[in-house]
Amino acid sequence: LKVKNIRERSTLKKENVALKAYFGMDKKLSIIAKNESMKHILAIIEGIKDSDCNVLLTGETGVGKSLLAKIIHFTSRRQNMPFLSLNCATLTEELLASELFGHEKGAFTNAIEKKLGRFEVAHQGTLFLDEVANLSLETQGKLLRVLESRRVRKVGDTTEHEVDIRLIATTNRSLAEMVKMGAFRADLYYRLNVVSVTIPPLRERKEDIPMLMAFFLRLFSAEMGVAHPAVAAATLALFVRETLSPAEPQART
Repeated sequence: LKVKNIRERSTLKKENVALKAYFGMDKKLSIIAKNESMKHILAIIEGIKDSDCNVLLTGETGVGKSLLAKIIHFTSRRQNMPFLSLNCATLTEELLASELFGHEKGAFTNAIEKKLGRFEVAHQGTLFLDEVANLSLETQGKLLRVLESRRVRKVGDTTEHEVDIRLIATTNRSLAEMVKMGAFRADLYYRLNVVSVTIPPLRERKEDIPMLMAFFLRLFSAEMGVAHPAVAAATLALFVRETLSPAEPQART
């Protein structure tokens, strides 16, 4: 078990080193933005980077919530400590509890050995919970207790362990509306929603499209070892025109 834990921590350290190199302080914030709303978001991130406040990132699927979570961590004072993520929409409740809190050997079927949870492994770092709206009310209660006490107990364990983490959560649903419907705990919502950032979709910030195109062309050209191509004005206009909201249908030619 000790050998396995050492290997897991070694792998995690290598992954975090690679991520830190990509989101390094020399790049400051690795989000390209000309849009005023995005500039305001980056200013918020700059202002809270060295605090321990929990952050709730909201917005449609694909707007860059995961990227922003990584930037928050790797530009913070916790940047040299673990960054762990967990998608709350992909696991059963039993597996989710095991991943978050860990478990003791024999705690449930197939628990053949002791396992550290994400809270313990992310100690002194950041835990990123993606799609937190998918948590059951029971798991929400357990998460709330950890955030309030800063202590975690493995499934099947009788003792608690102190944890120091910053929590970043994301959702593409309205937690406030879920609270009204009784589907999400109000007390947990307020714990998560210390700093709230809503990321606008690309169709609402079309002025960023030329900059994004130029960035990705430089990136992929360098990776492929080819000259950086120019973008024709007609191509750029097409990209901007085709980035439409569902309420803006346009005939295609």
